[in-house]
Amino acid sequence: MGCSFSGLNALIVRQLGEGGFAFVYLVKEIVADAGAAAGGGGGRFAAKKSLHPSHVSDDGTYAMKKILIQSTEQLELVREEIRISSLFSHPNLLPLLDHAIIAVKGPQGGSWNHEAYLLFPVHLDGTLLDNTKAMQAKKEFFPTLTVLQIFRQLCAGLKHMHSFDPPYAHNDVKPGNVLITHRKGQPPLAILMDFGSARPARKEIHSRSEALRLQEWAAEHCSAPFRAPELWDCPSHADIDERTDIWSLGCTLYAIMYGVSPFEYALGESGGSLQLAIINAQVKWPPGPTPPYPESLHQFVVWMLQPQPAVRPHIDDIIIHVDKLISKYSS
Repeated sequence: MGCSFSGLNALIVRQLGEGGFAFVYLVKEIVADAGAAAGGGGGRFAAKKSLHPSHVSDDGTYAMKKILIQSTEQLELVREEIRISSLFSHPNLLPLLDHAIIAVKGPQGGSWNHEAYLLFPVHLDGTLLDNTKAMQAKKEFFPTLTVLQIFRQLCAGLKHMHSFDPPYAHNDVKPGNVLITHRKGQPPLAILMDFGSARPARKEIHSRSEALRLQEWAAEHCSAPFRAPELWDCPSHADIDERTDIWSLGCTLYAIMYGVSPFEYALGESGGSLQLAIINAQVKWPPGPTPPYPESLHQFVVWMLQPQPAVRPHIDDIIIHVDKLISKYSS
């Protein structure tokens, strides 16, 4: 089975995954003539797109996401995801290479629906979540320096988003949205993906109804174990900003070390409440590697998990600190 975009003819190789109304396939570029194929570097399509080297396909393979759209509201959300994804260009953010939305006739001559096709670089080593789960099963942990090197790349990608005017928040930073590529003699490459929840970060809340609307939106778009306290229980008068991502980043640093969010323990406790654990920033430290992770990493996590967003650090503060830690543990 084949598919065609504005700059790419491709053959579907196999399905990589699915969830909700979306399916992800591995596709391979069909190069028309031997001369073009001999050019290397991922074929004509990669050359046309001027990709960063971390996103270039060596063998002409890509990931294609197919979304089944069944309502006007869903269609608008997909268009918004395409628009926002197209804003970003950074080696640690997954780029949208191409897209197409087509109208399809419903079964038995029913009403018209739509299908969206989004094309991305492929990273077959899985997500950070996949990798930490596999390591947990073998009772393995990332070394301290590797933890920091993965985390530093996520900071770089988020800094790009937070540097827009106005800033954008990703709103769903978590291990399941981080692609990992293992590289010989280098730290793993980490790439933040899925901008379906990304929005301008700064919102002024002036009433209870606005606060409730924000909470409802967050409940739908921001994964619960990584969701900032102000998105669980928003005051009637509040200034929300990109530091919601800093909370999620702190949870993700913890998860790079221990494989889970710092608050998921509450789900396993009798009478435990994830929301209460998050709002009170009740972090528990599980057994780790031997020797254990240094206390400076634990303090770093706690610094990002300030329940009051006004005292939570910004991404530039985080980058300065992580660079100091990398320097310390590299020597």
